[in-house]
Amino acid sequence: MKIINNQIETIARIDRLIRMQARGTPEALANRLGVSKATLYRTLSVMKNLNAPITYQHELKSFVYEKAVGFRFGFYSEPMVAPGI
Repeated sequence: MKIINNQIETIARIDRLIRMQARGTPEALANRLGVSKATLYRTLSVMKNLNAPITYQHELKSFVYEKAVGFRFGFYSEPMVAPGI
């Protein structure tokens, strides 16, 4: 369970940094998160598998979302409405 919690927290932190337009190389981002570069790329792969439109823009030296998205994980008391309903 701790592994899942750690991965969710890392995803949330990456999401926050992308939204804040934090700049830096993949190495710098991994250092900022306190994870290895391999762990960073594995986590980004998980995020992409969950439909996060993440790319790395070399000219910005930053990971960015190609389009606006939201990240939410957990259980909530309010009903979630599917898009288009």
